[in-house]
Amino acid sequence: MATARQILGATPRRWLEYLIAILLGNAIYAFSLSPHLPAVLRHPGTTLDWGVLVDFVVCACVYGLIRLGIHLHQQR
Repeated sequence: MATARQILGATPRRWLEYLIAILLGNAIYAFSLSPHLPAVLRHPGTTLDWGVLVDFVVCACVYGLIRLGIHLHQQR
């Protein structure tokens, strides 16, 4: 059973980590990667395509880096 501090099984801090990863990941994809990718890997808007997968992978990598940074900081 989830405690009162949890929202859908995650703490507010974890939701903040998710939000930051999504915002940073989308910014990296849109401004850094997308202009240089082949047309098939670009995500033009509301369609489900290969660009969505690339965007998801970028966001997941950013989230992994956030979690790694937290883990390394806690080890000190």
